[in-house]
Amino acid sequence: MFQLRPYRAPDFQSEPLVSAPQAKLLPAPRDGVAPEGYHALSIYPEYFHIGGQWLLAEESRMDCAAVLENGKIAAREFRHLRKGDAVVVGRTERGEEGIYVHANGFAQEAAARDLFAFRTGRSRETAFSRDYDELYDLLRYEKEHGKIVWVMGPAFSFDHDARDAMSRLIRNGYVHAVLAGNALATHDLEGAYLHTALGQDIYTQQPYPNGHYNHLDTINRVRYYGSIPEFIKQEGISDGIIYSCEQCGVPYVLGGSIRDDGPLPPVFGNAYEAQDAMRNQIRNATTVICMATTLHTIATGNMTPSYRVLPDGTVRQVYFYCVDISEFVVNKLADRGSLSARGIVTNVQDFIVNLANGLKV
Repeated sequence: MFQLRPYRAPDFQSEPLVSAPQAKLLPAPRDGVAPEGYHALSIYPEYFHIGGQWLLAEESRMDCAAVLENGKIAAREFRHLRKGDAVVVGRTERGEEGIYVHANGFAQEAAARDLFAFRTGRSRETAFSRDYDELYDLLRYEKEHGKIVWVMGPAFSFDHDARDAMSRLIRNGYVHAVLAGNALATHDLEGAYLHTALGQDIYTQQPYPNGHYNHLDTINRVRYYGSIPEFIKQEGISDGIIYSCEQCGVPYVLGGSIRDDGPLPPVFGNAYEAQDAMRNQIRNATTVICMATTLHTIATGNMTPSYRVLPDGTVRQVYFYCVDISEFVVNKLADRGSLSARGIVTNVQDFIVNLANGLKV
């Protein structure tokens, strides 16, 4: 039986927190601008000493301002600040300015090991069997008790078995939201419409004559009907990732790129609107799995804290996985501050097929 790691809150009755000063608040000088010395949030639980009590930022996001609003701490992107907002200022993290960053709330006792040892990192040589076993247990738990968000690059749409595996996960309740770009949806719909992805057969990988038109023809046809649901209905589409999302009521957010073709009607062309739409899905996510997309993975990592506060006040861990054939992508997340991300270096098509088979869907 899967069990969440217990959360250990800070001891506010011990030093240095028991004698910590009140956190300082300053008004935002104008819309979209924080006051000098503002405090930027991290991925960890953060507490602020205000009004004689320690307030936890219940919904956090890296690199956002901490704003006191209706007696609670809100995480506010700079572009969403409004003149006069009460912004926390202070750059220390151990209570010196009434701000405490609690980085070890979910820590477990580390197993003793030698100071020098081989293969302590996570690379293409790492054995990931245990990761799969943990994922099976986690996803079975989260299916009923959490929210699982998948962040996907277009690699899945190029392979028949990967599309089928992801569709089975959606139909069996292991997908609660999808974040992707124009390419994932385009080539997945192309696969359902013309049995190709970028003009190659999605099973044999053989190119079709004039196949380089196929993704454009797909986009054009969707735009003709005005929406993906209408395209699915009118063209009799009956398989694929986007089809399964539509059939099962799973929301998907398609964030646009400057190089997009078309794009498909639901794609957000404005980057900040796409960011807000992605953040709306991440707000209550408890497990995030990012696969084969560098920029969407880093963007989602920046939006995802290491914890979530449940409606009953319980603080629980957020699980974040990055799956990619490139070690660079997996390690890049840590470089960008997503220190709680767990990396799996493997082919994502094989990963998703193994995952679906292991979950027996």
